[in-house]
Amino acid sequence: MRQAFSDAIVSAAKADTRVLVLTGDHGYALFDSFRRECPRQYINCGVAEQNMVGVAAGLAKAGYRPIVYGLAAFVPMRVLEQVKIDVCYEGLPVVLIGDGAGLVYSQLGASHQCIEDIACTRSLPGLSVMSPADRFEMTATMKLATSLESPVYLRIGKSDRGDVHDGPIKVRSGEPILVGGRSNSRIAFFATGSQVRTALDLIKRGIEAEVWSVPVVKPLSKGTILEVAGRVDRLVTLEEHSTYGGLGAAVSELISESCPRPLLRIGVEDRFSARCGSWEYLLQEHKLDVASIESRLRAFLGTPAA
Repeated sequence: MRQAFSDAIVSAAKADTRVLVLTGDHGYALFDSFRRECPRQYINCGVAEQNMVGVAAGLAKAGYRPIVYGLAAFVPMRVLEQVKIDVCYEGLPVVLIGDGAGLVYSQLGASHQCIEDIACTRSLPGLSVMSPADRFEMTATMKLATSLESPVYLRIGKSDRGDVHDGPIKVRSGEPILVGGRSNSRIAFFATGSQVRTALDLIKRGIEAEVWSVPVVKPLSKGTILEVAGRVDRLVTLEEHSTYGGLGAAVSELISESCPRPLLRIGVEDRFSARCGSWEYLLQEHKLDVASIESRLRAFLGTPAA
């Protein structure tokens, strides 16, 4: 997925010389191709992320199309005030990239793990929030993000869990995409980022449900969510993010207004990680591994273990 991101920014910069990439002294290998192909469109702002967002805002007001890259713990979390005032308040076409979102920086502890970025960014007026699940969604969301005349936050889970799509797709703002399972099931999964693969793995373990990928968390299509909620008995959301303010909260807000359904929100509970370790270990600690989720699901659905 990171290669798809690298290819996407090179393609965007070649197509439009106004596209600039700003980094806070991160991602050197990731930008090798970009620096080679578009050296005059690359700016290393150093370890000064808050200033970097201000620079991006100024460049956007001068007619450029900045792409601001950082670790999600820093972009958007460290720079939230600058994103709010410098970018969103002005409605500027700045694309903010938060790499390593979720628990993937597991060995670096809570300071580098980022489980609250969707909650913080989707509350900012005018800011779209994207969360691709594989390389095809990455390519499509980057194309959408760089085409908009408004600010975008795009989160990248550093882990690459393989493809959930068979080939290139088109992402429309706010529209979930059906990726697997039985379309006539009485249960629907809405998942985003790394947890789309988890949802598909649960299908392989005998959970009968349809699986929807949500590459754009904000805006979220009310029509699609309510159409699905109107014909199934139960809904489940999965995300590598806090259960507060993320995809689960967004779905809950929509269905509570006009189509209430039992909803299980699967994500990180209200706590920090207790220990450091591998990404797989952290998923187990937070009960986001497939076996733990399956156990919760079967209890929610009232079905016996396979």
